[in-house]
Amino acid sequence: MPNVYIRGQTVDVDIEGELRNFDWGSRARWTTDKLVAASPYRYDSTPSFFVNLDGELAGTWGDSGYYDEDWKSGGFVKLLAFLRQETYEETEDYLLGEYGWSSDMETLTIKPPRLRIKQPFRPLAESLVTTSHSRYLEARGIGSRVQELYGVGYGRQRGFTAIPWRTASGQLANVKYRATRGKVFFYEKGAHPIRRLVWGIDVADRLQARTAALCEAEIDGMSWTEATAGDIVGLAAGGVTFTDEQADIIKRSSIERLVLAGDNDKAGRKFNEVVAAKLAGHVELMQADYGEFKDANEQWRQLGEIKSGNHHLISVNLRL
Repeated sequence: MPNVYIRGQTVDVDIEGELRNFDWGSRARWTTDKLVAASPYRYDSTPSFFVNLDGELAGTWGDSGYYDEDWKSGGFVKLLAFLRQETYEETEDYLLGEYGWSSDMETLTIKPPRLRIKQPFRPLAESLVTTSHSRYLEARGIGSRVQELYGVGYGRQRGFTAIPWRTASGQLANVKYRATRGKVFFYEKGAHPIRRLVWGIDVADRLQARTAALCEAEIDGMSWTEATAGDIVGLAAGGVTFTDEQADIIKRSSIERLVLAGDNDKAGRKFNEVVAAKLAGHVELMQADYGEFKDANEQWRQLGEIKSGNHHLISVNLRL
């Protein structure tokens, strides 16, 4: 397998296998040493993005139509962190846990994961986010009422919508900054890890919600709340990983019924399976049906005739 440099060590990573977990569109072209596809960082109708799959440059990528110099090119960890919708450090943890060993023709070296001391929780300053209506989210089908419910707004960075991540009690723990142009995002530096949070759980507990939909991304979660007029409260795990800590947060909440609402691709289906395995027996589980659409937000926008409170947005069928 190709080598990826992670935290001072070279790790053999199945780069192509990791990338194939995600939907690259019908025009993606795979060869033995390269993937050519539409850019994941922006809205791109033609394949103008590439990833090297093999050789000395394995894992490096380039985007010919980049908006920002930071997203012109980069390494594999940066790309995978974006695809998994998590921080760079969390993706490093994932790769080291999955592939944390190296080998050559003569020796095999086992590299156990490093133990880290869990830092105590310290809430962020509320001044980081100014609550305000986002025209970007409005264009994605999310109205003012739902935006206000989740406390979205803006921060110090111009051109980004700020999406707060809070504890169940409402303390600000992290902030996701989502570009209003393109798809780029980043998290507040030095904040509480998202793998220890469930986005929207503060809303669910505040409303004493009994039914929720667990998505990968926040905008999909807001789409569920918008489409069902709050009858189904949208939550998000912040990517394709669902941890034991996140499962415990849901177990301690008011939620009794949970819709498995990951994206309609291989990674999303695996996400749903992991959520089901961790929460079976604790909540009633249902499965979202996105039909031909990629995710909740795409279905919500494409079926714009659906009225608020109309549960035909997504067919929810009892599975477990």
